[in-house]
Amino acid sequence: MQKNVERTSVTKASPDCERTAHDGRPVSRVTGFHQDEEGHWVVDLSCGHTQHLRHQPPWQARPWVLDAALREQRIGQLFDCGWCAQGADSDTLGD
Repeated sequence: MQKNVERTSVTKASPDCERTAHDGRPVSRVTGFHQDEEGHWVVDLSCGHTQHLRHQPPWQARPWVLDAALREQRIGQLFDCGWCAQGADSDTLGD
């Protein structure tokens, strides 16, 4: 079984960050996408964090990640930031 090793994100303070949803979950907005050095898609968030978004069925079903027009439609939408949920900031993230 192959284990995916995620690289950590870096927090960049942003006045646009919506750190708390109505139910108390930290959320951000999608600001864009880029590809990492291996060609995997990564979402850029208003809180400054990033997260890999893979389409690897049956474990991860995100076919929209592979389509440029569908990725574009996601810009500005709310996104649950796992790093914010963990209380991660630039002082708590490792290299």
